[in-house]
Amino acid sequence: MTRARIAVTDLIREPTRAEMFALVLTAGPISRTGLSRRMRLAPSTVTRLLPPLLEHDFLRETDAAPRGRGRPQRMLEVNPDRHVAVGIKIGPAQVSGVITNMAAQVLARAELPIPDPRPDTAFAAAAAVTRDLLAAVPHGAERALGVGVGVGGHVDSASGVCRYSAILDWQNVDVAGPLAAATGMPVTVNNDVNTLAVAEHWFGEGRDVASFAVVTVGPGIGCGLVLNGELFAGSGGIAGELGHLPQDPAGPMCGCGSRGCLEALASDRAVLRHIRDAGPFDCPTIGEAVRLARHGPTAARAVARAAFAEAGTALGRGLAGLCNLLNLQKIIVAGEGAVAYDLFGPAMQDALAAHAFSDAARDCALHVDPVHHDLWARGAASLAIRQAVDTAVR
Repeated sequence: MTRARIAVTDLIREPTRAEMFALVLTAGPISRTGLSRRMRLAPSTVTRLLPPLLEHDFLRETDAAPRGRGRPQRMLEVNPDRHVAVGIKIGPAQVSGVITNMAAQVLARAELPIPDPRPDTAFAAAAAVTRDLLAAVPHGAERALGVGVGVGGHVDSASGVCRYSAILDWQNVDVAGPLAAATGMPVTVNNDVNTLAVAEHWFGEGRDVASFAVVTVGPGIGCGLVLNGELFAGSGGIAGELGHLPQDPAGPMCGCGSRGCLEALASDRAVLRHIRDAGPFDCPTIGEAVRLARHGPTAARAVARAAFAEAGTALGRGLAGLCNLLNLQKIIVAGEGAVAYDLFGPAMQDALAAHAFSDAARDCALHVDPVHHDLWARGAASLAIRQAVDTAVR
């Protein structure tokens, strides 16, 4: 058994050590005094909790030059190079992945197209991508903490089972078991937007933000929630299904089988449907819809811009619901569809302001972050790192 595997399974279990690791990752280098202050713990408690994280190379201490006179100060930082983690995103047409160091910095990337999203097909591709990534870094297999996997849909992260995914047409599919058997490593599975939320919380726009949401726009409408500094998935892993909040009982059918969901009104398919229903315009893809809205002939441009505005209005109502319910500090609008923010953003902001209660919208900062597959997979790798630390210190 490698030292990395021992670190994952055999350390003293103390939940606050996982919080400690995350804080050092986001705020380090930081002194023990600074750590105790930020975590509101007694210095003696920090001293008691730190040794396993240091002994198993999750963290390290270095000397820093003092300000003015005095002895050099010992500073805590993540030890980035001792371990690596693999992050995988399973999509309907391809499996993409990255391998990162302990600071979630990408060391290598790989992807494989898949002819269909059947579980066996997707798992074979995910295992192949994992092998390629481990081979791409020195001693990858020996240093690996585990594999994090992001899947669109309802994921029971405790069991590693995808309960339902409309985009993959999966129902009650065990993801962790087959991939753990194929890779020989621990596998952590979560909703793919939750992986983005972890990524944003650790090294993105969610750093030092206690409560925020990542809302993805594109083929679907997804949402990951970080509340009081912790990823929130609800009692069964369904929390954050913003795309399936009902908005119009008489609206179009959604991929989930219900009518009038936010996703049916604000996703790529909703934009394309609006354009198709409004006139004889050839617009088979969302990329073509964006081109029409920006550069098309006058009539087509007007129809396409109206389609994006209608989607933005529906999305803004959904965001107002989030703000009213949770009084968030920030919403990060992300996903492939965010590149069209100039087209749907103004209507979205107007609807958010119109439907938010009292100061809910003013309390909540908006940030737009179009993402590449790397960030989805990097977030999945962050889940693997977090799971390793959680397991090691629980």
